[in-house]
Amino acid sequence: MKKALIQLAAFCMLATCISVTINSQESPRSRESFNEGWKFVKYFNAYYEPASSDKEPENLYLPSVNDASWRTLDLPHDWAIEGPFSDTLENSTGLLPWKGVGWYRKHFKLDASDRDKRIYIDFDGAMAYAEVWLNGSYVGGWPYGYTSFRLDLTPYVEFGKENLIAVRLDTKKWDSRWYPGAGIYRNVWLVKTSQLHVSHNGIFCTTPEIKKENGVASVKIETESHIATPVETAVKTAIYKVNEKGEVSSVPVAESVTAKAVVPAFGTHTFRLDVTVKEPALWDIENPQLYKAVVTVMNGESVSDVCGTNFGFRTLEFTPRNGFYLNGKRVEVKGVCNHHDLGALGAAFNVRAAERQLEILKEMGCNAIRTSHNPPAPELLDLCDRMGFLVEDEAFDAWKTPKKRNDYNKLFYAWHEEDLRALVRRDRNHPSVFIWSTGNEVGDQNNPALSQSLRAIVKSEDNTRPVTVGCNWDESGTNGFQKTLDVFGINYRLHRYDAFFALKDNDNLPFHSSESASTVSSRGEYFFPVVEGNLNNNLPGKGIFHVSSYDLAYPAWASTPDQQWAMQDKYPAVFGEFVWTGFDYLGEPTPYGMDLSGIPPTSRRYEQLKKRLEEQGITEDPARSSYFGILDLAGFKKDRFYLYQSKWRPELPMAHILPHWNWPERKRQVTPVHVYTSGDEAELFLNGKSLGRKKKGEFEYRLRWDDVIYQPGELKVVAYKNGQKWAEDVMKTTGKAYQLSAEADRTAIKADGNDLSYITIKIEDKEKLTVPRSSNLVNFTIEGPGKIVAVDNGDPTSHDPFQASYRKAFNGLCLVIVKAEKGATGSFTVKASSKGLKGSSVKIDIVK
Repeated sequence: MKKALIQLAAFCMLATCISVTINSQESPRSRESFNEGWKFVKYFNAYYEPASSDKEPENLYLPSVNDASWRTLDLPHDWAIEGPFSDTLENSTGLLPWKGVGWYRKHFKLDASDRDKRIYIDFDGAMAYAEVWLNGSYVGGWPYGYTSFRLDLTPYVEFGKENLIAVRLDTKKWDSRWYPGAGIYRNVWLVKTSQLHVSHNGIFCTTPEIKKENGVASVKIETESHIATPVETAVKTAIYKVNEKGEVSSVPVAESVTAKAVVPAFGTHTFRLDVTVKEPALWDIENPQLYKAVVTVMNGESVSDVCGTNFGFRTLEFTPRNGFYLNGKRVEVKGVCNHHDLGALGAAFNVRAAERQLEILKEMGCNAIRTSHNPPAPELLDLCDRMGFLVEDEAFDAWKTPKKRNDYNKLFYAWHEEDLRALVRRDRNHPSVFIWSTGNEVGDQNNPALSQSLRAIVKSEDNTRPVTVGCNWDESGTNGFQKTLDVFGINYRLHRYDAFFALKDNDNLPFHSSESASTVSSRGEYFFPVVEGNLNNNLPGKGIFHVSSYDLAYPAWASTPDQQWAMQDKYPAVFGEFVWTGFDYLGEPTPYGMDLSGIPPTSRRYEQLKKRLEEQGITEDPARSSYFGILDLAGFKKDRFYLYQSKWRPELPMAHILPHWNWPERKRQVTPVHVYTSGDEAELFLNGKSLGRKKKGEFEYRLRWDDVIYQPGELKVVAYKNGQKWAEDVMKTTGKAYQLSAEADRTAIKADGNDLSYITIKIEDKEKLTVPRSSNLVNFTIEGPGKIVAVDNGDPTSHDPFQASYRKAFNGLCLVIVKAEKGATGSFTVKASSKGLKGSSVKIDIVK
């Protein structure tokens, strides 16, 4: 089976090669969205033996199958996010029904004029074990659900007639430590080319020489011919500037000479063209200037292909003891790890949802993303290119040794080379990608030879970037495993920093924290007394399934942000960190996970784990998403957002007080107050009375007043920097809930079926202060051509559906995500109402 799959499935290469029209020169190539109008059905909803009525019929790929009763939908699609949540499923993967078999079918026609073209289908991602048929014939597939792949439909397609493509996905055979989603959850494209064309994403741009006066773009172009005779082929390249909107300039900034060669019959040929660009503008995190290399392929006097790919001029330097340099400037990597789900949207990729996440992270001071722990959607990298984020692009969560019975270990021997090459070839043109990661916390950290072999695969495809692994074994930095890496990555393990830097063998090895902190918290929840340290000693008590937002609690392997920064400041050689995580994600609800799956119920280990969970008051699955995020699942800021902002944006005047100040049950009790500020000292006032002025000491990153006696009223902090007033913040005791306020992140969106507006609803008192601890039920209605896509509130314990027209507030906030009906014009109004409260509404304009 594998041989057939490899034979028929082309590797995905580089940044997407798209057809372009430059100066009226239209490409014979086309690339069309293939997302609309699919039929869908799923079977085997549960982990267990299904009822006979839910049994998968045979031969659903045949055109004769009647799919009229199947659900009609558009891609991307995650079949599990609609739920329902169920305690019979694992909360480590979100209590959602993602395990099963899903079938997708699409009927389509190709014009007879396409008869002389090659027809391909590109899947950006399909979860999992994809198999594809066209008109009843097996075409190929790909098992790893995160890999982008291409299939050649040409031998099976019928021109001028109806065609039927069928896709079978099987997630029963896949195990995951987090919510992976299910279905064709990324975009699908139909690509048409001439018989002589650039191979799938077969343009590779490097910039071997960059000077202020001139820069050299070296463009390697792989061409392929499906013609029975050798072809005299000419290739040339033009370089264009790309503006911040992604628009390509009309006039090239540089052009290559024309290279000529004979492409053999049914063969390939690789060209290399060096193009000199005068005064190249550099890509960096502050001014991410992009260029586009446009390649023209000529067959005699005829244009056979025109396609292009973005790239950037920039230099990378990783030093062992003086950090990381981008374009000769030292840059501290201020990164976060993110899983691929988009909260209430599930795994179904949406450009605007990902863009919103990056905008919020940018506000915090974040400048880097680690794609934990798998290849990302290609559009995420496009966004990082455009918005100025560095990316650690990661391949696998497991190698040979399993973490879960049916994780990547089942595919490793047969598929690791194909998957790794597919990742590197697809992504190596992205200037945002600055490190390749071949794995995360793999169980093979005692096998340097295996790590070296993976590094060699990467280097054979791209020798311009370093390779790392996220290591979590104590000995990984000293046992020789680290020598197989260009950059060493350590997950947590602060106690091993001293040993790593003391070892002379590591003197020339750059070092970063590939995963840091893992502090846990629930937005707006605070518990007393305030305890710092290991999470198992810091839970609030039976029946309460939240974690205090004082940002002092962490699992046994982890730390507070403060402890992480202290170690980085002790060792300035550490060039940065990737915090676990930027956003809460579905699954892995540490410390309230009750995942006993795979453990025999009669075993001693099962009894021990069950007893430990029961001692914590966990007798059922209370939570379905994580507590690790700096932002919650809805994208609302936790207190930790401001702690990171205070460290990562020292030039920004800011101060933040926690906790909220509505504690009627705590009158005359000690209620600690913490302040996060980019200043170096601050004075705290309660109802106008000073509670003292405090200054940050060495390795201190927050200011604490741990003996404040609660009384209602107003807390105010005045922060100072270098002796001068710097920033202020106020926290007031609020009145009762009185009204709703609705605020959209964007009040004008496109009617393309994909663009979104995120509307935040606040529960406010009469003075327009957000009322903490409020949980009012909010109902949503829409007037005009708009639709509710999903709702959320950031509560990791909520089992309410995401697809609904209502949501309870969680600590004063909830969210509704809306879009315009496709093709609509004008505007629509989103109304929010709640019993006993004054309602609110927001108007969304529809733009072209």
